[in-house]
Amino acid sequence: MKTIQRKVQLSAMMFIQYFIQGSWYVTMGTYLGYTLKFTGVQIGLAYGTAAIASMISPFFIGMIADRFFSPNRVLAFLNFSGAALLFWISTIQNFSLFFPILFVYTICFMPTMALTNSISFANLKDPGKEFSRIRLLGSIGWIISGILVSALKIEHLPQPFVIGGIMSAIGGIFALFLPYKAPEKIKDKVSIGKMLGLDALSLMKERSFSLLLLFSAMACIPLAFYDSFTNLFLNTSGYTNAAAAMSTGQVAEIIFLFTFPFFFSKLHYKGSIGVAIFAWFMLYGLFTLGALTGIKPLVYMALPIHGFCFTFFFVAGQLYVDERAPNYLRNSAQGLIAFATYGVGKYLGTLIAGNVVNINTHEGGYNWVSIWIIPLIIIIITFVGFMSLFKEEKKNI
Repeated sequence: MKTIQRKVQLSAMMFIQYFIQGSWYVTMGTYLGYTLKFTGVQIGLAYGTAAIASMISPFFIGMIADRFFSPNRVLAFLNFSGAALLFWISTIQNFSLFFPILFVYTICFMPTMALTNSISFANLKDPGKEFSRIRLLGSIGWIISGILVSALKIEHLPQPFVIGGIMSAIGGIFALFLPYKAPEKIKDKVSIGKMLGLDALSLMKERSFSLLLLFSAMACIPLAFYDSFTNLFLNTSGYTNAAAAMSTGQVAEIIFLFTFPFFFSKLHYKGSIGVAIFAWFMLYGLFTLGALTGIKPLVYMALPIHGFCFTFFFVAGQLYVDERAPNYLRNSAQGLIAFATYGVGKYLGTLIAGNVVNINTHEGGYNWVSIWIIPLIIIIITFVGFMSLFKEEKKNI
């Protein structure tokens, strides 16, 4: 009974976590471009705040959760802070203020991605079999937030930030009731490096671990195109209910999260990540063809593929990191994979995507064929490199 109760708690935590981000993240590009008239570069920079935050905060926050405070209390503090900042962001209309406040918010939010993972791993007997089904509640949260925003017809308005703020406050309260885990007691002196969580970098001595981080970062460059501009692409190309249409990706994510343990037992780490990268190739190929031909079903076919990719790529990667990391570095290690993916990869991606969109913007319109062919090329290179070089290790560190 206690095990079931704990799983329900963890599932609810994931629901809240992804509802918060799903409420504003998908439609922010439309709000900034359509309503506030920000440029492609400015939209890219706005999405890039999450990437920069992922390069700064997860190490430090992971170290705090590993050594000083229970992860659930750290999560509560970050959610309360995030709620206040989202309410403020909803009132800002000029880029010079919007950008720095959004950046401060993402510094609070991005570490919660790693924290919710590590809290789940610490409270599951067999993460490889159980985590994906806990995580699927996050996809449901993302879907419901997208449907809500779409149904209220507020994709071009600031209200999604308000909705995210309300849910973030709820998440802060809920986090206080999550399982408490006392910080690991380490007798060694706490150096500056350890204070910054940099001792997790020792994991990179392992070749397979380093290659995983490298190709994970590369795969997230095209992902930045999807996150930053798909909603704008749909809204400017005559697609109706864009946010709801994009939620089909999360519907597919739910299906594959539920079935992930079966496929993972056959594909293992390399197969799971490799097939996800290949599916992204299919997605960007369909986007390019859809933009070229104007055949809308091609794009609608592509949207659910994202859910499959997201599940197999991120869940397999996070499980691999959890398996390789010693107990006293688990939160910091999840911060390291977040640094590579949501940080380095997404930051480079937002810079590239913003400039590509800017170059291909003419008289208020967008050349989406030229835009989507860039992530298509990058993902092909990533797939070939990963399948050629990565070999998963069999032993724990």
